[in-house]
Amino acid sequence: MAIRSALPWPVRWLVGGLVLGLSAALALWAFEFGREIAGLDRHSRDELQQLRADNEKLLAAMEKAQSVANTAESLLTTERTAQDRLAAQLRELEETNRNLRRELGFFEQLMPASGATTASIRGLRARRAEPSRVSWQLLVVQPARNAQEFKAELEITLTGILEGKPWSIKDPAAKRAVSVKQYLRLVGESAVPGNAVVQSVTVRLMQGAHAVLSQTVKVGNEP
Repeated sequence: MAIRSALPWPVRWLVGGLVLGLSAALALWAFEFGREIAGLDRHSRDELQQLRADNEKLLAAMEKAQSVANTAESLLTTERTAQDRLAAQLRELEETNRNLRRELGFFEQLMPASGATTASIRGLRARRAEPSRVSWQLLVVQPARNAQEFKAELEITLTGILEGKPWSIKDPAAKRAVSVKQYLRLVGESAVPGNAVVQSVTVRLMQGAHAVLSQTVKVGNEP
């Protein structure tokens, strides 16, 4: 025996239409809900893009600050180098000034003494340059403008203490002929025993066996 639906076909079409409509409504609701979810995702992506943009701005600012810092460091290094160079130049100028003062003091000895008319020894200096050497310098000056040429022989004598006893030596290497018309600068070094205490240097200008000029100075140790 066959069972057939008691609903006529128009009703069945109506029910089918309602089912289809309900399905469409559900699909539309699901679509709108998906759009809302997608909207939330887009908002998150916008925020992410904004964060990335801010990060790029911060990176650019950091690079600019690093560039400024590098420039400042370079300028500071250049300034330090310039200061070091100026300090070295200042030291050189100070040393030159000291040398010039020494030279000036030495050549001031060229000024004739009041009333002097004959040759004289000026500016005699001696110092212990090294343990085995004593350096010395002097000027022989004739103050008179038209004085006759002065001729003599230089003799250097060093005195002091050696091994607890008085000691002296005439330096044979220092002997030389001296000829002075106006002025003459004499500079030299004398060898001495390393363990000798050199106390003084005596300069004599000899004419034969007679010392016509003589002067003694203490030996200094300063450079």
